Amino acid sequence: MGMRREARERAVQFLFQYDLNRSENLDQALNHFWDSQQAGSIADEKSDAKWGEKFELPAPSTEEASLRLFAEPMIRGTLQNQDEIDERIKRHARNWDLHRMAVVDRNVLRLAIFEMLHRDDIPPVVSINEAVDIAKKFSTEDSGKFVNGILDKVRGELMRPARIVK
Repeated sequence: MGMRREARERAVQFLFQYDLNRSENLDQALNHFWDSQQAGSIADEKSDAKWGEKFELPAPSTEEASLRLFAEPMIRGTLQNQDEIDERIKRHARNWDLHRMAVVDRNVLRLAIFEMLHRDDIPPVVSINEAVDIAKKFSTEDSGKFVNGILDKVRGELMRPARIVK
C-alpha cells in the first residue's frame, strides 16, 4: 500500500473517532491518536513480547512521520471546513440525512471533498478513486458506489480539470 493511501486511511480513522467522540482539544486528540497508532504498530512487531510487559515508545519512524505529515493537515483542513463540506454532501445526497449516513461513509466523503476543494496538488479523480477504495475497505461494497456517486457530483461543480494538478 502506498504511503498516501495509508495516510488517508489513518485520516479517515481519526475523523471517524472524532465524529463519534469530539474532543475539546484537537491537538491533544491528534497526539493521542498518533501515539496509539505507533503503539499498535510496535505491538504488531513485538507480538512475541510477554503480555503486560512495559516498554517505552521509541521516536516515530520516518514512515510514521511521513504518514502524519501528509494526513494531519488533511484532518485539520477537513475539520476546519466541515460546515462547507457537509453542505455539499447534503446537497448531493438526496433522501439521506447526514446524521443517518454510515459514519465511515460520511467521513470518507468529508476527507475526499476537502481534497477536491482545497488541495490543488491532488487531481480530483485521485481523491475520488482513493475514497471509493477506502469506503469499500472500511464499510461495504455499496458504500463504494454511494461515495462515488456523491463525489462525482461534487467533481462536476469544480472549476478545475479532474485529472490535472494545478
